[in-house]
Amino acid sequence: MQTADILIGALFVLPVCAFAQTTPPVTLPFETHAAYFSREVALPIVVDPQVFVSDKSAPAARRWQGIEHVARVRNAQVDDPSASNLYTADGLPLNMTLKEWLQARGSVTLVPRADGREDVTVVLHGLKPGAQFSLFENHFDQNPTGFTPLDGTGNANSFAADSRGSASASMIAPAVMNHANAVLVVYHSDNMPHGSERGAVGVTAHHELIARLP
Repeated sequence: MQTADILIGALFVLPVCAFAQTTPPVTLPFETHAAYFSREVALPIVVDPQVFVSDKSAPAARRWQGIEHVARVRNAQVDDPSASNLYTADGLPLNMTLKEWLQARGSVTLVPRADGREDVTVVLHGLKPGAQFSLFENHFDQNPTGFTPLDGTGNANSFAADSRGSASASMIAPAVMNHANAVLVVYHSDNMPHGSERGAVGVTAHHELIARLP
């Protein structure tokens, strides 16, 4: 009877162990937000909706993503000269060139936890040295698209690039993400952390990189 009891117990233990196994980690590359945005709205060229270049003939306008910009600047395009200086929607200099903006790259690794949350690790290079950034989660299942701090609270989602333009950040997302979500890297041109809010998009907050879940 003792042997039989052991065998019967094993039948119950095995399914529990199998259930406890978590989904394997996923590592995704970031792409520029400009490339992602332009593909989503089917533009013939890559346009950045949140950074601008000088154009003396450009009138003040309300353009992509509802962002209003002053006269004499327009949205940056990937085929603009790489040395073009960038500006905010208010016409303030970002003190970087289009080439420097578009050279940002990196990856995000997602590891689901048994408690339903998710470990997130981001590694980035090619950022503006010493600049301030934050991580947000896109919610494409909301209309309009929603944005929440990646850590769920805005207490630990901000970081600064080092003197070489590299950065890494780790935090716990409040829930496992899926295709309705993306990890978003926001550059803050006022060099201030914004916690649970992105800031004024196109003015103090500029989406630089994005990685959408498959």
